Amino acid sequence: MKSSDLEFRFPNCTTFKIDPLSSSETLKQISKSARSEFILLIISESEIELGQYAYERISSLAHSFNSGIIYSDYFDKENDLLTPHPLIDYQPGSVRDNFNFGHIMFFRKDIFSEAIDKLMEGYKYAGLYSLRLDISMKYPIIRIPEYLYLAKGNEIIDRQFDYVDSKNRSVQVEMELAFTDYLKNINAFLKPPVNDLELYDQYFKNDASVIIPVKNRIRTISGAVNSALNQKTDFPFNIIVVDNHSDDGTTEILKSLAKSNRNLIHLIPEEVNLNIGGCWNEGIHHTDCGRFAVQLDSDDIYSDENTLQKIVNVFRKDKCAMVIGSYQLTDFQYSPIPPRIIDHREWTKENGFNNALRINGLGAPRAFFTPIIRSINFPNVSYGEDYAAGLAISRCYKIGRIYDPIYVCRRWEGNSDSFLSIEKENSYNFYKDKIRTLEILTRRQLNAGEYD
Repeated sequence: MKSSDLEFRFPNCTTFKIDPLSSSETLKQISKSARSEFILLIISESEIELGQYAYERISSLAHSFNSGIIYSDYFDKENDLLTPHPLIDYQPGSVRDNFNFGHIMFFRKDIFSEAIDKLMEGYKYAGLYSLRLDISMKYPIIRIPEYLYLAKGNEIIDRQFDYVDSKNRSVQVEMELAFTDYLKNINAFLKPPVNDLELYDQYFKNDASVIIPVKNRIRTISGAVNSALNQKTDFPFNIIVVDNHSDDGTTEILKSLAKSNRNLIHLIPEEVNLNIGGCWNEGIHHTDCGRFAVQLDSDDIYSDENTLQKIVNVFRKDKCAMVIGSYQLTDFQYSPIPPRIIDHREWTKENGFNNALRINGLGAPRAFFTPIIRSINFPNVSYGEDYAAGLAISRCYKIGRIYDPIYVCRRWEGNSDSFLSIEKENSYNFYKDKIRTLEILTRRQLNAGEYD
């Protein structure tokens, strides 16, 4: 349909071409064309139906709280079936570019235009992202926990790995540019850490320990442990399996493996309230933990017998506090599944430690210089514990990277991040946003000289 046809059918409608909605040019055209007090921006291609008095509800709150952006929960509508779709509250750490606002973002026109005046020219993908970051510095972003509209034809897309997909590289470059500018504006931007660590000034009986937290993984634990036992290295290492009171037969398998392998430590914590992070703390503080603590999840395996050596080689070369590898994504039978290789090439030595706040993960496997991770510890949670530790380390220390896949990560029905309900996904995202909130606060204090 031609623009003139639209204008004929809807006489109060102004039309213009967009490329895409998120571009600087599109947003500037919207600001210039809007003549009303408010702007209701529909940010998806779904068919939207506002609920009873929804507009009045949103506009009254926009006045009451001087809000920069308002969004709300909604219903997914499919075949006349309504499914509630709750969202999460925005907080200072909600800086990932894929934060879910639903299908509608509601702006006061004066606040929208104020931010548009500062919006960098030339963004094709990061315009809307940059706009809301700018608005968030001065005005509250408010979620209304009410189902104010229906969204029909909503396509569910797994965007978990968008930021590591090479096809999206141009998008990510823009997003990183916008986010880096935001960090500078709020005084949370850090310069690259440059100091080398003295990795060998303390005595450790083993140079490395493979840490495996586990609870009820009878189907996979033998494969994980044997993957670690089969490593070939030029240094001594051990495996510390932290068995979190398994009751499905996992414990019996580990007892048998420990009897026949002297360098396998089967550890059952005294505490019964530990999550994955707490199990990691048990492992890194064990008296026999090696100089480097290296991750292996209980349902994954190393790619080959040289993984551990490759990780320690990077520690030796870069004298860093943490090494992060790359992995191949597979199903339970080890058949590759999209997007196959997760290598996090968006990380750069110059800005990776800043950009890490924008994305939802750092990669795997993860390995830590034990004295440093002992001083930081992991939060006692089962999701995001590694991300929190990695952000804290990246604040002050160098992180080494391995971009060739050295790890096999299986996605199956038993994984903690597979087949998530909306509520579980929301709780995970809210927690990672909270991690970012605390990290941004810490970095601002560090830059202000208030934090040592």
